[in-house]
Amino acid sequence: SIAILLYLVQKFKTPDHWYPSDLQKRARVDEYLSWQHANIRAKGSKLFLTKVLLPLFTGQPLPPEKLEFATEELNIALKQFEEKFLQDKPFIAGTEVSLADLVALVELMQPVCAGYDLFEERPKLTEWRRRVEEAVGKQLFQEAHEEIMNIKNL
Repeated sequence: SIAILLYLVQKFKTPDHWYPSDLQKRARVDEYLSWQHANIRAKGSKLFLTKVLLPLFTGQPLPPEKLEFATEELNIALKQFEEKFLQDKPFIAGTEVSLADLVALVELMQPVCAGYDLFEERPKLTEWRRRVEEAVGKQLFQEAHEEIMNIKNL
């Protein structure tokens, strides 16, 4: 949860870029962390639930129109994310990776793991993902997503 992440950042005195002491940068991180609950998280989770979990539990695929609706909702949130948060910056809060970027990418991996390549045809989003993965470390990023990446095989 966001509350736990903020607690850990403060308790362990992580490098400043994760949760900046500069008030404007921190406000940008906080803004994203507040916005994402009803947007990226909600829409990405809905697509994941619709495309993977419900068919897994019920044994039947959902009607295509429900999947189309969930995909369209996510696409609207992705457009807002690119326009309002990424803009022309390397990361959400500016020139360095932050908790906002980490949370955003983790949430976006749910639809990817469900087989929806939301990075396709979105070069700005793709480049941002590459920068975040490099900042975290590609191997660590892959290890963190190993389980969920295999969910389609269930």
